[in-house]
Amino acid sequence: MIEERADTVVVGAGAAGLMAAIWAARANPHQAVVVLDGARTLGAKILVAGGGRCNVTHDHVDSSAYAGSSRNAIRKVLLRFDVPQTVDFFRELGVHLKREETGKLFPTTDSARTVLNALLSAAERAGVQIRHPNLVETIARNSTSFEVRGAWGGITAGTVILASGGRSLPKSGSDGHGYTMARSLGHTITRRVFPALVPLTLPRDHFLTALSGVTLVATLDLRSGSGKKLVSFTDSTLCTHFGLSGPSVLDISRYFIDATFDDPDAMLTINWLPGRTTEQVEVELQALGKASPLRHFADSLPERLVRALCAEVGVDPIAPASQLTRKGRKALARAVTQLPLPVTGNRGYTYAEATAGGVPLSELHLDTMQSRVCPGLYLCGEICDVDGRIGGYNFQWAWASGYVAGISAGT
Repeated sequence: MIEERADTVVVGAGAAGLMAAIWAARANPHQAVVVLDGARTLGAKILVAGGGRCNVTHDHVDSSAYAGSSRNAIRKVLLRFDVPQTVDFFRELGVHLKREETGKLFPTTDSARTVLNALLSAAERAGVQIRHPNLVETIARNSTSFEVRGAWGGITAGTVILASGGRSLPKSGSDGHGYTMARSLGHTITRRVFPALVPLTLPRDHFLTALSGVTLVATLDLRSGSGKKLVSFTDSTLCTHFGLSGPSVLDISRYFIDATFDDPDAMLTINWLPGRTTEQVEVELQALGKASPLRHFADSLPERLVRALCAEVGVDPIAPASQLTRKGRKALARAVTQLPLPVTGNRGYTYAEATAGGVPLSELHLDTMQSRVCPGLYLCGEICDVDGRIGGYNFQWAWASGYVAGISAGT
C-alpha cells in the first residue's frame, strides 16, 4: 500500500520539469511538490546545450520556428510565457543573459552550470523536493488520484505533470518511456517519432567525408522527388568524417527525415555560395579568361573544398577557366550551387538534440496543458509533439509549456 502522499508529482527534472515544479510550488506555497527523475546526475541536457554554455532562448521566438503540432496551437502556449518573461525570470534567479549576433541568448557566465544551479536553487527555495535517481516506471489513475511507482516505492498524488522528455540523448534518461506512460493514461503518440536536430550521414567513400573540419555558411534545400522545393536553411555547415553537421544540417534534418517516410526520392542539395544561382556562377566562370577556378573562388570558399569539387566533376582547379569545356563549366557551377547530397541516414537519438513527434497538442487544453483525456494530468516539454530549430527555441518551449503546466497544476 502506498502511504506517501504529495499534491503534485512532476516526472522528469529537465528544463520543462524544473520549470513546472517551480511554478507549481510558487502558485500554491502550501502544496507538496515532488520531482522524480531516474538520472544519477540531474540536468544532463541543460549542461551539454550550446556547447556547455546553454543557449537559454532566442531574442525572437515565434511559432514559425517550430514543427510538429499546429503552429497555431504552439503559438498559444508560447504567448503565455514569452522571451521577455524568460529573461526576467532568469534575471530574478541571478542569471543574466547576453545576446550574440545570431540572436541566441546565453548566460553571461558562458556556463550551463549557472543555469542548472539557478533552477535547482529556485526549486529548493520554493519548497520543491527533488528525488533522484528515482525512476518512474508506472503512473496509474484511480477515481480520485494518481499512483506513481518505481523500484523506489510509490507516491499518491492529486495531480501529475509528465515532463519525461522524448528520446533524444537517451543517456540523460529520455529514453521514450514517457510515451509508454502517456499511452497508459489514454493518450496517443504521433505515428512518427524520430530524431530531430541530428547530423546526417553520407556514404563512407563520399568525397565530402574527406573534408572533415571544413566549415562555411551554406544553403541546404530539401526537394521532393518531383523537384518541388519544400524547405531551405542557410547557416554554418560542417563537413565531418561521417557526413554533415552544423546548424543548417541540424535544422533541415527533421524535415528531410520526415519527407523520406513518404517520398524516398526526396533529395537534399547544397549551395556553397548562398544567394548565387547556378546560372550566375556559370557566367562568372565563362568570363574568367586566364584566371583559374581556384583563384576565382579563393575569397569565398575554402581551398580544400574548391579542389574537391573540381576533382568531383573532372575540372583542373588551377588551369585557366578559358580552357573549360561547356560541359565542365556547367558541371562545376552545379557542384558549387546545387550539389546533390546522397544522405544514407542520421546519427540517431544519441546525437540528436531534439525529438520529432510525441503527444499531440490537440489532446491538451492549451490554456493549462492539462490532458483532455485524463483529468489531473499535465504534460510539458519534449514529450509533446513540438520541436524547434536550433538556437534556443526548444528551451523556450520548455520554459513556456513548463510554466503553463506548473502554474495550472498549482492552482
